[in-house]
Order: sequence, then structure tokens, then C-alpha cells
Amino acid sequence: MATNYYPYSKYTRVWIPDPDEVWKAAEITKDFKEGDTILHLKLEDETPLEYAVNPPKTPLPFLRNPDILVGENDLTALSYLHEPAVLHNLRVRFLESNHIYTYCGIVLVAINPYEQLHIYGEEVIDAYSGQNMGDMDPHIFAVAEEAYKQMARDERNQSIIVSGESGAGKTVSAKYAMRYFATVGGSASDTNVEEKVMASSPIMEAIGNAKTTRNDNSSRFGKYIQIGFSKHYHIIGANMRTYLLEKSRVVFQAEDERNYHIFYQLCASSSLPEFKDLGLGSAEDFTYTSLGENIFIEGVDDAEDFKKTREAFTLLGVKESSQSGIFKIMASILHLGNIEICSERDGDSCRILKDDPHLKHFCRLLGVEQQQMEHWLCHRKLVTASETYVKTMSLKQAVNARDALSKHIYARMFDWIVEHINKSLQTSSKQHSFIGVLDIYGFETFEVNSFEQFCINYANEKLQQQFNSHVFKLEQEEYMKELIPWTLIDFYDNQPCIDLIEAKLGILDLLDEECKVPKGTDQNWAQKLYKQHNNSAHFQKPRMSNISFIIIHFADKVEYQCEGFLEKNRDTVYEEQINILKASEVQLVADLFHDKDAAPVSKSSRVNVRAAKTAPKAPNREHKKTVGHQFRSSLHLLMDTLNATTPHYVRCIKPNDLKEAFSFDSRRAVQQLRACGVLETIRISAAGYPSRWTYPDFFSRYRVLMKKSDLSVADKKVSCKNLLETLIKEPDMFQFGKSKIFFRAGQVAYLEKLRADKFRAACIKIQKTVRGWLGRVRYRKIRKSAILLQRFGRGYLARRYAEYLRLTRAAIICQKRYRMVRERRAFLRVRRAVVTIQAYTRGMYTRRIFREFMLHHKAMIIQKHVRGWLQRKKFRRARNAAIIIQCAFRRVRAKRQLKHLKIDAKSAQHLKKLNTGMENKIVQLQRKMDEQSKDYKQQNEQLVIVNTSLGTEVTKLQKELEQIRSQKSDSGQVTSLQDELERLRAALQEAYAQRKMMEEEHSTEKMGLEQRVVELEKENAMLKREKEDMNQRILLYSKSTEEGQNTRESVLQSELDAERQRYQNLVKEYSRLEQRYDNLKEEMSLSKFQPGHRRNPSNQSSLESDSNYPSISTSEVGDTEDAIQQMEDMGIEKAAMDISLFMKLQKRVRELEQERKRLQTHIDKMEELNKRKGPEPRSPTTEQENADLAYNNLKRQELESENKKLKNDLNELRKTVAEKASQNNSSNELQDGYNVLLSQLKAANEELDARKEEVLILRTQIVSNAQQLEKNGHIECTEMPELNNSKEPIDKEEAMKAYQGLCESKKLLEAQLQSQSRQHKDELEALHTQIELLKDDIEKKQEMLNYTMSLSPEAQVEYSVQQEITRLTNDNLDLKELVEKLEKNEKKLKKQLRIYMKKVQELEALQAAAQASRAKPQLSRQVTVQRKEKDFEGMLEYSKDDEALLIKSLITDIRPSVVSATVPCLPAYILFMCIRHADYINDDQKVESLLTSTINAIKKVLKKNNDDFEMTSFWLANTSRLLHCLKQYSGDEAFMTQNSPKQNEHCLKNFDLAEYRQVLSDLSIQIYQQLVKVAEGIIQPMIVSAMLESESIPSLAAVKPTGYRNRSSSMDNDGTGPSSYTLDALIRQLGQFHSIMGDHGLDPEIVGQVVRQLFHCINAVTLNNLLLRKDVCSWSTGMQLRYNTSQMEEWLRANNLYQSKAAATLEAIIQAAQLLQVKKKTSQDAEAICSLCTALTTQQIVKILNLYTPLNEFEERVTVSFIRDIQSRLQERNDPQQLLVDTKHIFPVLFPYTPSALSLDSLHIPASLGLDFINRV
Repeated sequence: MATNYYPYSKYTRVWIPDPDEVWKAAEITKDFKEGDTILHLKLEDETPLEYAVNPPKTPLPFLRNPDILVGENDLTALSYLHEPAVLHNLRVRFLESNHIYTYCGIVLVAINPYEQLHIYGEEVIDAYSGQNMGDMDPHIFAVAEEAYKQMARDERNQSIIVSGESGAGKTVSAKYAMRYFATVGGSASDTNVEEKVMASSPIMEAIGNAKTTRNDNSSRFGKYIQIGFSKHYHIIGANMRTYLLEKSRVVFQAEDERNYHIFYQLCASSSLPEFKDLGLGSAEDFTYTSLGENIFIEGVDDAEDFKKTREAFTLLGVKESSQSGIFKIMASILHLGNIEICSERDGDSCRILKDDPHLKHFCRLLGVEQQQMEHWLCHRKLVTASETYVKTMSLKQAVNARDALSKHIYARMFDWIVEHINKSLQTSSKQHSFIGVLDIYGFETFEVNSFEQFCINYANEKLQQQFNSHVFKLEQEEYMKELIPWTLIDFYDNQPCIDLIEAKLGILDLLDEECKVPKGTDQNWAQKLYKQHNNSAHFQKPRMSNISFIIIHFADKVEYQCEGFLEKNRDTVYEEQINILKASEVQLVADLFHDKDAAPVSKSSRVNVRAAKTAPKAPNREHKKTVGHQFRSSLHLLMDTLNATTPHYVRCIKPNDLKEAFSFDSRRAVQQLRACGVLETIRISAAGYPSRWTYPDFFSRYRVLMKKSDLSVADKKVSCKNLLETLIKEPDMFQFGKSKIFFRAGQVAYLEKLRADKFRAACIKIQKTVRGWLGRVRYRKIRKSAILLQRFGRGYLARRYAEYLRLTRAAIICQKRYRMVRERRAFLRVRRAVVTIQAYTRGMYTRRIFREFMLHHKAMIIQKHVRGWLQRKKFRRARNAAIIIQCAFRRVRAKRQLKHLKIDAKSAQHLKKLNTGMENKIVQLQRKMDEQSKDYKQQNEQLVIVNTSLGTEVTKLQKELEQIRSQKSDSGQVTSLQDELERLRAALQEAYAQRKMMEEEHSTEKMGLEQRVVELEKENAMLKREKEDMNQRILLYSKSTEEGQNTRESVLQSELDAERQRYQNLVKEYSRLEQRYDNLKEEMSLSKFQPGHRRNPSNQSSLESDSNYPSISTSEVGDTEDAIQQMEDMGIEKAAMDISLFMKLQKRVRELEQERKRLQTHIDKMEELNKRKGPEPRSPTTEQENADLAYNNLKRQELESENKKLKNDLNELRKTVAEKASQNNSSNELQDGYNVLLSQLKAANEELDARKEEVLILRTQIVSNAQQLEKNGHIECTEMPELNNSKEPIDKEEAMKAYQGLCESKKLLEAQLQSQSRQHKDELEALHTQIELLKDDIEKKQEMLNYTMSLSPEAQVEYSVQQEITRLTNDNLDLKELVEKLEKNEKKLKKQLRIYMKKVQELEALQAAAQASRAKPQLSRQVTVQRKEKDFEGMLEYSKDDEALLIKSLITDIRPSVVSATVPCLPAYILFMCIRHADYINDDQKVESLLTSTINAIKKVLKKNNDDFEMTSFWLANTSRLLHCLKQYSGDEAFMTQNSPKQNEHCLKNFDLAEYRQVLSDLSIQIYQQLVKVAEGIIQPMIVSAMLESESIPSLAAVKPTGYRNRSSSMDNDGTGPSSYTLDALIRQLGQFHSIMGDHGLDPEIVGQVVRQLFHCINAVTLNNLLLRKDVCSWSTGMQLRYNTSQMEEWLRANNLYQSKAAATLEAIIQAAQLLQVKKKTSQDAEAICSLCTALTTQQIVKILNLYTPLNEFEERVTVSFIRDIQSRLQERNDPQQLLVDTKHIFPVLFPYTPSALSLDSLHIPASLGLDFINRV
């Protein structure tokens, strides 16, 4: 190393030991020199510390790595490799970045997060599949992919060894590895082997896992699963081996632990009907399940898990009977544990309580005799050489024997289940290779360690030895590959410890020897151990114990208690109890305990050797193998298997004992790292050259340290060598390999320090220069300013001094005068102050007395008011309470009344009552009005009479008065004048009073009017405001309506896209199945022997690739786009109603046709019967019988004619139905047509009923005639007995026929009754529906009436007007639609009429031509062809024999380059012109054959060229063009809007090819999907390299130190690496795709959709790699990525594709690039990130922030608090939990209709196509 560098200098950071945190960070505050004993440190909390240094005991502390290396994916990438660096790196990754996986060389370290993480989905599997291991973030899938890839590449079996403590996550890791293999290597056939492999997990977890204090789902056994692969690397089978099942858990569990899950699952499901006979209940009721005192696991539903277990059994092929037997055996174990054994008085014997229910259940479930089992549970048999004794057992012996039996039964059941799982996973196919997954227990040490811990730690010693040797071997291979001198690395060898256990006279040998001794004990065995191994370095005897021993394992010292070793090693079970079980009535139980395992079984190399396997033999047999011997044998077999495979290591770490999510306990982690060999790997790596750089990476990283002359050298290796020889003086610190540079530990840190120093010196120099320049500029500015200030300052000072002199003289004069005034004013001020003080003091005392008086007075007033207020408040509270109670009571009563009123109001009876009452009232009022009018007339008449009589009386009195006045005029004149005067005065006063009153009334009225005017003005203003509010509401409502309309349109569009997506997925699945079918056909044709039966053409699918596409009804199948357009035009409900109507009518027509055929056949039978009877000899009939027979014959003839007529009517009815189904009528027109059809059907039914009655009459007549003939025959038989023998069979035959006729007539009557009953039911249903509709109508009217009654009169009028306007508008719209439909129908009928007229003319012309040809046979065909060529009609004629040649020339053998210079899509046009001619000559077979052959030929060509983009694009363009031609020339008006008149003349005449349009549409979708797949396959290898790795902006990217995974991956090829792609190459490839599609004439819309799909693939692959790669999450990568995306957008704009929505698919990676570039420090930055990253999910944002890595010291890491702030801000988002983007997503494709402007008669066919056999028509 350089002489001027010493690592322990000031500011160097180190690690020091700590009792709590294991290691603590510190910083050196003073340079340390050799020989110093004190190292001055400063902790992270600024606490000073003096660290004593004594090299032998306390060496110098470990150095810390640079911050740039913290958080690396691979621990071997660290410059300083030691325990604190490893621990700190794991802690940072686990707590700050939430990364649970980290590489440590060849080992994957997996830390249990105790939380469900969404990193194991299908999209993650797809992202890791096929990737290089060092390119992606550490993951269990990366290890699985590495194993899978090496198996395929090296043709060598692989193994994944998963180890760790209980609760560290071993089982889950193994499960995810198997899931990866099941997904990537799925079975090629339909056997679903991968599903069976995954289904074995819940079964093994149920019977082999249990809750412990460390883990809720701890595996209590080891297993090695071999997944077999075929030569194509598809899963074909699997096999499982198990090791050392913990049988003692069946009968004993520690506190807060549980037994195996299966027992609790059974108890939780005991209430199910199928488990009633098991006699189970709660788990608390059984001894074996309640010893741990906690039968539940938080968050676990045992009943639900039991369902999954049963489903797994079923999937693996275990029958229901076998499952029932398994559950019975499990339940019997629980009952066996509950059998109560009582001790006798002598203490040497025991007994079982009489009628023990659990014993009965045990014997019943296992099918054994209860008395024998009861006897042998308390007795045992002793066998000697001469005699056999039966001896009683003590209570302890009996309990031990019972527990041993329970363990033995469970172990046998466990083995049986494993064996059957292996059988279901085996296959008859030959296994080519396999990958094994070893899920085995890690190193264990408890307070009390017994035989199980001894075996577990023994197995870990063997695995550690294999691990060390493998790591050593890999290091040696790496050095030899790079031609580095190999030096022996010393590593820990644990072979002496293994010899201590398994060698001759080792611990296991002495244990087996002690087990053979008749009276061997654990104490004797312990003494033998002390004597034999006391001198061993790995064996120790405890000081305070004589029954335990200590073994020094590689991980730690472990003290084992000898008690129980012999018993567990023997695994003794009494033979008598086993014999009872062998004689069980249950076959499964008997099979479990037969001696089949005594003989060695060697089926294949996959023999299951299980440590838990026991042999139920007598304990005194010499050949019985002990548990230790079996375990040692199975372990040796396992090691042989592992040594024959390539191992991959996964070490699971348990971060804490409290099972807290993302909590890291450093002490527990260090213990496990030491125990699992991770630190040993680090030590081996650190002993050699742990840091390794490729020459280009080293040159890129450290070229700043080179001289200019070194940079100019072309060879980078020479430059690197010159640099290292200059910087590092010690040659042993580095080595140069073929492709890499190897460094000792610490050298990379030294180089990083030099690089940082160089950058720092450069920065200082730059800063010095800039600061000097800035200082000089500032100095010059200051000097110039100072001179200017001095000049002005001196002038100012001189002027100020002159002014000072003048002011001084004036001041002296002023002072003299001022002092005199000041003294006088002071005197006056003092005097005034004294007077004022006195006045204020006296006033203060007076006011104080007054205030005290006022305070007393105010207090009295306040008290008075407060007391009054309190009393009033109390009164108001009481009054309010009373009012509230009254209101509540009245409200309850009102609610009841309202409820009754509502019920009454809703009832129809109430409405009737209301209406009845109103009618009665109206009638009464009418009558009352009539009576009042009559009375009024009468009173008027009486009044007239009275008026006339009064008038006559008045005239009489006036006359008398005049007479009297004339008599007294003289005497009374004066008095009369006086009276008149008085009267006038009174009138005057009265008039004055009235005037005054009128004035008052006028004034009051004026005031009232003024008030009214004011009120009206206010009301007017209020109405204006209401009007404005209403206008605003109307505007808001219109806006909301528009928004709702827009949202509805968007929803409908999304639904339409989803429907298209589903349909296209179905098409894709169909094409996949079709491809699979073709492959199977090829395999069948190639295979020599074909087992099984062959499918004949009758049962083959009509959808296979070589089908003939038979004609189908046009009403059932249509074009997809046509159907969508039709649905959009007429609405979904109308379309559905039209189809349903058509189907009903079609069904009815079929029924009528069947009825007609049946009647016809019956009549034919009757006629045949009569014909047979005709020539037979019979007696002469009477004239009446002859007349009847003649009448019957006439009737039959009439029936035949009527049936023909009925048949014609039915045919017309079918035509009507077909026309109605094909037309797109409105609802009114449809109803009219429906009524017409119903009337026709009704008439037809009536006609049929009449004919049926006539047939019945005829049948009865025929039967009566037959009976009459039979009687006559009988009479003749009596008269002429010689003819009996000849006539008897004839009579019997006629009688049988007559009987059959009666039976048929009976059936006919029954059918009529059934049809009548059906008709009656239909009528009832129709009436019921009509009633329901009327009820609904009444309810709606009632609601409208109630709503109208609740409105004001003005509102009622307005509401009624609105309702009427709405109704009229709807009626007008309906009428308008009806008129449009009628016009459209009229146009269509006119068009059909023209077509028919044209057909008639053509037929007449053809007939005339035929006659002319017959008249003139001398004309040749050549003359005809020449005449037609003069007027080419755009049709091509070919012979049907030339069809295969046509298909071959146009499809099979054609190449896109042949027709590149012609019209695009020329083959499609030629094919359509051939179809036109076949349609012109009305040859349906030719059309069908040509289209079917075309489709099949296109499929075969695409299958042959399934990876050729150009061919796929060519046929996508031609298929879509052929589809457009079929639409354009179909004759449908919807497709003829853009046609020219000449093109309209070329429309098809005879055939509707809508069904083939559908087939071609499906074929186009399949070709499009194949095109996208081919294009994605071409660009996918280019995406990551072009978008993330290539330097589009030169010298921007930086290189970091890499770890083992980056330097020794499975894809390594001597440093050359795979070919890298640039962005220009990717853009060129996209441009090539675009030009090919454009040259082939593909529609621009489809081109845009293809580009959009490819851009989605680019976005998904790029973003997924960014989310799974820590090395690319940096600022420079963000800059490169943003530049790359902008180049992609520019390419879209240059090719006019920016509007194809392709740019929108890049939004996610654009935002990811911006996220990498933006500042990530403050809360404002967090808010900006949240508003910026809208296309990224919360998980993706957090993942990128966690992965963000600074590439040099000048960048800052993202803090944990900032990430937490981002998470809290994004909580409101409802983002999906999926982290990665689905790369397999395909947008729904839409083929828009694009008609061609090219006329068919203008096409030129090049001679290069070789179509000489085609004639132009």
C-alpha cells in the first residue's frame, strides 16, 4: 500500500463492540500511531470515548465501509468484510429499505419480515424468469431461476438447501421456490403435476407442523422434495423424503405450544355431519391437545385450514374412504390419550376404568377388540427361552406404553400419507433431471437439549461441512478460471466433530451398543462417553452433572441431557399391542402395521428413507435398527444426493423473538449468522481476494485517478495496470486476471478514498480559483467606493465645522436666555405640582369611600336580579320539560295516526272509498243546487206578487196623504217649515260626519296601498333572486347532466372495451387450443404406436383448423363489428327482445312442423293398413259399409290436400319469421309483426285441431271397421272350419294394429290435453303479469297523485303541463322513429325488388343465351372470353379442380417480396374477385370451399412462420382487407356509404357471407395477437439494455463495486457478456416494424394499436426492471431514461403516431425518471412527488425511493422519515397491491371498417404470380 496512507487516522469511522447492540459505530478524533495504547473515539451521539488497544486481547477495531457501499445487494461487494459490516448492511436493508433478501456470495440470506409482502405474484415470477441472477435484486425466485437455468444448461441436477431456526421462514421459502418451478416449468400435458406438488404443502403442514414458542407454524420434521423434469424441462413428477419426525410432540407439549395442526383441525370440524361418529369435541377436552394450555393461534382458522387439507387430499387422488380412515386414526389417537388408567393398591399393577367411553371410541374407530386392548394396555408379555410370562405393569409403565403406542400409530400414519403423496406425484415418464428443495431444521440449542436436538445438530454439522467444501471449491474455480495463483485458504473443518458423533466407537455407536444391553441405562451410557471421549477437543464433561455432556459444534457449545436418549433411540412399542392392531377389521389400520417394512425395498433411486420410521418388532430382536442408525443412514443418503447435485443455499434469519414486523434484534441475528455459516463464507472470501472488478468497470470508475498519458492508451488493461502499480505499492494486495482485477480486503475502500480525495482536491482548487476571482472583483469595487466616499466626506466635514463655529456663538446667547426661563418654569412647575397632588389626594380618598358605598349597593342589586333570574330559569326549565313531554307524546300519537293513514292511503279500497264518497257528495251537491234553484224561482215569483200589492197600497196612501195635506195646509205650514229646517241641519251634520269618515278611510286606504306597494316591491326582488337561483340551478343541472352523460359514455366505452377484451381472450384461447390440437395430431401421426382409441370425424370439434366451416344460420352468427354497430343503433333491450321473439317463433314453427310430420306418417300408416286389407279375402259388406269406406277415402284425400296447404302456410310463416328477424324494426313495428305472426299461428293451430278431430273420427271408424271385419271373419270361421288355420293370423295382426291405433289415439288425446293445459297455464301467467302491471301502474299513479296533492295549485298546474309536454315529446319521438324505420324498410324492399328484377333479367338472358348456344353450336369458348374481356366486370373465373393450385399460388407459396411492387393486399383482392364470380354463378359449394380453404391455408402459413414478423404482418393486412371487401360489397347500406356507383354494381348478388365475416374477424384477431407476440419477442431482449443500461448521454453513468453474483452468474461467458443494445437499435427496430406494416398496406389504425402495444411492453419491462434492480435506481439513470423516453416520443411524432395513445403508455417510466431526478429531502419535495407521480402506485413510489442509490459521495440517500412522509400522504389512494406491471396485458383490438377506393375492374394481376388458369370475366 502507499506509504502515506494509514487507515486509523482522524475522521476514520470504526466499529467497536457493544453488549447491547453487539457493534456500535464510532469515529476517530485523533490520529493513532503504532505503539499507542489508547484510541480516541467519538460515538454517534457525540460522546467521547477512550478505547484501550492491546493487540493480543483487544485489537484495533474494525473499519467501517464508505457510505456508498452501505445497503449493497451482495455482502461480498463490501470493501471491509467482517461481522459488524455484514450486520450493519443487513440492518440497513431490512429496516430502512424493507428488503428481506440479501446475497452473501453463493448464499441468499432471507430475513423473516413477519408481515405479508406482495413480492411473490405471477408478475414477479415473470420478471425473474430468464434473467441473470446478478442483474436483479436478491430474491428467492432469483435462486430458483439460477437452479432451473443451470439444470438446463449444465445437464446437472440441482439442490436448494433452505435452513434456519424455527420461525425463520424456511417452510415459506421452500414453498415459494416450488411455486416458481411449478409456474416456470409447468407440465406440458394436462396432468397438472405442478398443482399436485403445491397441494402437498397443506397436507404436510397439517400433519408435520405445530405451534412452538418461536413459531406458529414450525415444521417438526425435515423434508427433501425432488421435482422431476423431462428433457424439455417440464415438471413430470416429484418425490419427497422426510427426516426425524418429532413424535414426542404427539404426547407432550411445552407451555404455550400445540400438538400437530391436524388434531385441532379435526376438533374444529367435529360438528360436521360426516365427523359425528368420531366422538370429538373441543380440543380442550383431550389430553394430547391441551397440555400447552393454549389451543388457538391468532389469525388462524383451523376449520378453514381443514377444508384446504381435504381439498389437497382430493387433488392428490386420495379417495374419500381413505380420507375417512385417516381422520378416524387421528381421532383414535386423541381418544387413546384420554383413556384413564388407575393404579392398584399394590402399586405394581393397574387397570382401566370400566366402561371407559374413550376406550370404546378408540376400539370402534380402529376396528379392534376392546377386551384385548384393555388387557394389553395394562399387561405385557415376557418371552424366555423356555416359557412365556404375562406380567402386570405399573401405572407409570402403562402410561409410557400407551404414549409409545400413540407415537407409533402417528408415525406410521405419517409415513403412509407421505408414501401416498409420492405415489400420486410419480409418473411413468422418464425423468431427465431434477431439482431438490431441502427444508431442514437449523442449528438448535435450548435450556434442555435431548435426543432430537442432538440429531438436528448432527445433521447441521454434515451440511456445514458440505457447505464449506462447496464454497472453497467455488473460490478455487474462480481463481483458476482467471489464472490467479492459487494459495491455500485455511477454513474451519468440522470433520473431527462429525467423527466424534458417527465414527467407530463414536457417540452413536456407544448409544446403539448401550441399547443392546438388556439393562442399559442413560447413566451407564454417559459414563462410557466420559471414558471414551474425555480427551476429544470437541467433547466436554459438565462440572456439575454426571448425566449430561457437552459437544463443541461449529456454531456453539451445546449441553445435552442424557435422560431419555436410550428410550428415544430404541423407540420401543410392545408387540402384543401391535398384533391387536394388525388384526383390525379396518383394512387401512391393518395395512399400516404389517411387516412390509421389514424387508428392504429398493424400487429406484428415489427410495424414501425417513428418520422417523420405526419397526414394530419385539424389543429383544437383534436385527432391529435404532432411530440413530436409521437417521445416520438417511443422512448419508441425503449427503450423497447433495454432493451429486449443484447446491444453492438459502439461510433464513429470525430477526426477533417477539414476532414483530420489521423489528431487528442484533444479538439474535448475529447468533444465527454465526450458526448458519454466513460469516464463515465472509471469512473465506476475505481470506483471498474478495473484491473483484472487470477492467471496463474499473477504468470507468477510477479513470479520474489516471494521468492523461494513461487515458490515451487504447488498451484499458494496460491503463488499469499502470494505475494500480502507481497507487498500491504492495503487489500482494491485488492480482490481474483474464477479465477481472482481484483486490484484497480494504483495497477498494482505499481506492474509493483516493477517488474521493481527488474529487475533493479538484473541488478545492475550483473553489480557490473562483473565490480568488470573486475576492479581487469585490476589492476593486470597495476601493473605488472608498475613494469616492473619502472625497465627499472631507468636504462635508469642512462645511460642518464652519457651521459649528457660527452655531456656537448663537448657542451661548441662547443658553443665557434659556437658563433664566428654565429656572422660572421649574419653580412654577413645582408649585403647580404640589397643589395638584393635594387636590388629587383629597379626591382619591373621597372617591374611595364613594366606591365602597357603590360596591355594596351594586352587590345588592346583582343579588336581587340573580335570584330572580334563577327562579325564572327554574320555572322555564320545568315548563320546557313539560312541553317536550307533551310534544313527544303527541308526536308518538301522530306517528301512529300517520302510519295508519299511510296504510289506508296506499290501499286500493281506500281510493275506492274516497272516490265513492266524492261521487256521493257531488250528487248531493247537484241535488241541493237543483232544490235551491227551485226555491229561488218560487221566492222570486212571490216577491213580484208582494211588490205589486205593495205598489197599489202606496198609491192609495199617497192619494190619501195629498187629501189630508190639502185639508191642513194652512194651519201646519209654519210647523212644517221648522221641521224642515231641523231636518236640513241634521242632514248637514250627517254629511259633515260622512265626509270626515271618508277622509279617514281614504288616508287609511292610502297607507295600506303604500304598504302593499312596498311589500310587492320586496316580493318582486325576492322573485328576481329566486329566478336567478333557478337559472343557476338550471345551469348546474345542465352541467351535471353533461358530466353524467360524459361519465356514462366513458363507462359504456370501458364496458365495450372490456367486452372486446373478453371476446379476444376467448379467440386467443381458441387459437391456443387449436394449436395444441394440431401439435397432438402431429405427434399422433409421427408416433409408431398409438395407445387408446382414435377419434373419428363425427366427434371432432367443428372449430378445428381443417374444418369446412359448415353453413350456419345468419340469425345466430354475425360479424362482431356488425353486431356492435347494430346494438349501438337499436339499443340492447330492443335487440334482445327481437332475438327472443325470433327464437320463440322459430321454436313454435318447429313444433308445428313436427306435429304435421307425425300426422302425415300416421295417415300413411293407415293407408298402408287399408291397402294390405284390400286384397285379403273377406265377407261381402253391406252398402252402408261401402259408403262409409268411400267417405273415409274421400276424407283422407281431403286431409292430404289440407296438409299440403298447411305445409305451404308453415313455409310462408318461416319466411315471415326470417324476414322479421333480419330486419331492424322499431318496437311498434315489431309488435305489429308479432301480432300478425300470432294470428297466423293461431289460425294454424285451429286448423290443426280441426284436422286432429277428423283424424280421430277416421281412426275410430277404422277401428270399428276392423272389429266388424273381425266379427264377420269369426262367423265365416264357424261356417267354414276348414279355413280357420289360414285366417287366424290375419285376424290377430289386424287386432294388434287396431290396438296400436287405439294407443296412438290415446296418446294424441293426452298430447292435446297437455297442450291445452299448457295453454291454460300460459294464459294464467299472462293474466298474472297483466295484473302485476296494472298494480304497478296504480301504484305509480297513486304516487303521482300524492305528489300532486302535496304541491300548491300553481305548482300543480305547472307539473301537469310538464307531464303533458313530456308525454307529447315522447310520442313525437316514437312516431319519428317509426317513420324513419318505415322509410328504411321501404328502401330495403325497393333494393331487394331491384335485385330480384335484375336476377329475372339475368335468368332470361341466360336462357336466351343457352337457346342460342344450342341453336349455334359452332361458337367456341374463346370467342366468348374475348367478348367478356372487352367489358371486365371485376370477377375471376377458375375451375374447381384448380382451387388447390389457386390456394398454393396465392397463399402457401407466395412471399411478400413478390407482390411488393404491386397494389397492397393484392392476394385479398384476387380471392374476393374469385368469390364474386362464384356468387355470380350462384355456386354456394364453391364459395364455401374457397373461403374454408383460404382460412385454413392462412392458418397453416402462419403456423409455419410463427416467428416471422414480415409474413405475419403481410397476412394480417390481407386478412383484414378481405374482411373489408366482404363488408364493402355485401350490399348492406351501412357499408356502402363511401362506395362509388361502379363499386355498388360489384356487390354480391346471391349470398350473405356474414358468418364468414365473423370467422375472418376472429382470424384477424389471432393474427394480430401473433404479430404482437412476435414483435415483443424481438424487442424484449433489447428493452432493458437500450432503456436502462446503454449510455445515450456519454460519460453520465457511474459504476459501483459489484458483488459475487455480478461476477459469477450462470450466464457468464468469459467476460464477453451478452450483446448489448443501444436506444438507436431499438428505435431502428421499431421503425423497421412500422415500415413493414406500412408497405403491406395495413390500416393505420391497426398500426397505431400495434405500436401502442409495443410501447406498453417497453414501459412494463423497463419499469419492472427498475423496480427490481438497485443498481439502476440513481440520478444518472433517471437522466438517461428521461432522454430515452423523449427520443421515443420524437419517433412517434415523426411517424404521425402520437395520437395512437402510445405515448400515454410511457407515462409511468417518465414519472419514474422524474422521481429519480427530483429533490427528495423536505416536505415540499414530498408534496411535489405526490402530485407528480400519478401514474405510479404507492408501492412503486416507495420501492423506487427505497432502491435509490447514490453513485458518489456528493449525493445523499433518501431518509426513512421522508419515505414515511410519502407513505402517509399517499394513504388516501386506492392503488392496487400489485407492485409490477403486467407485461402480458393486451389491449383490446378494434378493426375499424376502412373501404377501398380501388375499383375491382382496374386491378392488374402480374404474371409472376403464375395465375394463368384464371380467366377474367
